[in-house]
Amino acid sequence: MLNDIHIRNLGVIEEATAEFSTGLTVVTGETGAGKTMVVTSLRLLSGHRAEASRVRAGADKAVVEGIFATTSAKVADLVEEIGGFMDATEGAPAEVIASRTVTAAGRSRAHLAGKAVAAAVLGQFAGHVITIHGQNDQLRLLDPARQLRALDTYAGLRGEVASYREKRRVWQELDRDLRRRTEARRELALETETLQRALETIDEIDPQPGEDEQLKADITRLQDADEERASLGAALSALDGSADVGGGELGGDAADLGAASASDLIGQAQAQLTGPDPKVQELAQRLGEVAGQISDIAMELGEVLLDIPDPDALEGMLQRQAELRELRKFAVDVDGAIQWRDRARQRLEQIDVSGDALDRLAEQVERARAEMMDIGRRLSTQRANAAKAFAKDVTREIRGLHMSAAVEVEINSTAEPGPEGLDEVEFQLVQGGHRTALAASASGGELSRVMLALEVIMAGSGRTMVFDEVDAGVGGKAAVEIGRRLAALATKNQVIVVTHLPQVAAFADAHLYVAKAASDATVSSSVRTLSEEERVEELSRMLAGLESDTGRAHAEELVAMATDAKRRLDEG
Repeated sequence: MLNDIHIRNLGVIEEATAEFSTGLTVVTGETGAGKTMVVTSLRLLSGHRAEASRVRAGADKAVVEGIFATTSAKVADLVEEIGGFMDATEGAPAEVIASRTVTAAGRSRAHLAGKAVAAAVLGQFAGHVITIHGQNDQLRLLDPARQLRALDTYAGLRGEVASYREKRRVWQELDRDLRRRTEARRELALETETLQRALETIDEIDPQPGEDEQLKADITRLQDADEERASLGAALSALDGSADVGGGELGGDAADLGAASASDLIGQAQAQLTGPDPKVQELAQRLGEVAGQISDIAMELGEVLLDIPDPDALEGMLQRQAELRELRKFAVDVDGAIQWRDRARQRLEQIDVSGDALDRLAEQVERARAEMMDIGRRLSTQRANAAKAFAKDVTREIRGLHMSAAVEVEINSTAEPGPEGLDEVEFQLVQGGHRTALAASASGGELSRVMLALEVIMAGSGRTMVFDEVDAGVGGKAAVEIGRRLAALATKNQVIVVTHLPQVAAFADAHLYVAKAASDATVSSSVRTLSEEERVEELSRMLAGLESDTGRAHAEELVAMATDAKRRLDEG
């Protein structure tokens, strides 16, 4: 329930605090005093849109703060989720503070349980503790979806509807996937064909890692091969006297050095170093080592000469280089093309365009649809069974509110499974044998009474219910019956009503009065709780427009009548 609310600089209210109790609280006041600002405050605390125009003229911001007492586990979970604080005493409801600030520039800040939150979080919180009915809410009752929801709530089908929604969600996801994959099948087939052709091209070329760079280096070497071969051949001839390397005749200096190679000269010198002198023997040994090193160098140099590409191989290398250039459509170099090939192979493994895959998915779609339709048909049967009792109960209530029409519920099947099931619901008013849709025939006053009747027959317990001008367009005995039903709702819920009818206000357990004070420059309002004596005076004013003995007597009669009616409600 709502314990109290503090309002500052909202509309004509400069600053006001209102305390609320269990039962029925009515809010009255003169026209223009700002009675609806109480409801506006609660809408702000419920996460509704914040408008700069609501800020009092001359103020920089409006602030609303409410203290709620609740035993809701869902509220406790929400507060824990945001890291907030609840003032809880063992055995008593926990207190939660919600606040909203609106600046003159239109900016809004929201807090819940001591934590800054988005306005939507306030909306979640309010959804567990408070219901607000205003004239706009009455108009929403004309929406067929709202009418269907009302029937489901009455019949206790919200859990079944939730199960249907989940089955519908699964079916829709699978159906979307099937349609997407069916539509994409051609694109996937085209992608598969493109990838396969590309892989055939790459596999035919068969690139090796780093091959393009190696080819580039080999071609450069080959273009200078003759000069390099001559230089290295001369060096080799100087070392070991070779006159023919790789099948080619050496010319020039290499031929002249033939018989006087370094290897031969060192061998001749070593042969001359004989005798018993140890020093000479050491030198001979060292010359032998040098001869061995020269032999090794000559051997390695010969291998280098053999590795020099054959000039006749240049054409083949250039042709291979041209083949590798074809891979540039896939990547800038051979290594990149190899990586592209590997990714393409992985992609081909992932793509499944076979009819079998689509057939399996189509079977899943059909199973999911069958499960959804099964729950939907069960829902339709339950709704049809509940519709007559629902219409009978609503009719009984609106007849008590002095409406002569009867209410009937028409249920039609939808062309396609909808978000709430397989049905469309329309509330109809039947009068004088004529049946018309509620949306087409109900006046504002009738709509108010139908909405109140729905609240009465569907009322749970432990909620805060706010009604703003629910009695608009109503008077006389109908107004008394509205008060009686609001009082009945208040036996299990906290009910707050903004009203201009004394017949409704007479049923109050607590009466808040919004007083207006005007000066030359501004109008301001305050809120206070009336005593029993002040209540009678206010009812007298509401009845006659001013205080009079006749008005006072009538007010006392209303209070007595309402007190007796509430006593009978308490007695059962």
